[in-house]
Amino acid sequence: MKIILSIKPDFVKEIFSGRKKYEYRKSVFNNKEVNSVIIYCTMPVGKIVGEFSIDCIECEKPSVLWEKTKNFSGISKEFFDDYFSGREKAYALKIASYKEYKKPINPSNIIQSFIAPQSFKYVTEDEFKRWVV
Repeated sequence: MKIILSIKPDFVKEIFSGRKKYEYRKSVFNNKEVNSVIIYCTMPVGKIVGEFSIDCIECEKPSVLWEKTKNFSGISKEFFDDYFSGREKAYALKIASYKEYKKPINPSNIIQSFIAPQSFKYVTEDEFKRWVV
């Protein structure tokens, strides 16, 4: 199973460069069958631009998570601290491998009434296969 995540263009660029090996989240999905993330690059791009497979999900106090992941965070410490301000737990999806699509997909062409997910959206393998054909 896959999920769609909304990711800012600067962070997408860092993922595709290989410098960002962790995608940080304040909360994560409960479905243990999720093994891949479809990347929706937020505006001004507004397209599905690729995907990455999940190696594992780290869950720690923010300060501990930063120390474990900072070398491949793709973000500044200041941004990290602001993002997790006031949080007891922080999550990081460790990126195992990534794939940038040659031709980005307009989600409105494949998902009726598409709205960019605020956290995530589940996508079955069958749905995904219909999209990329």
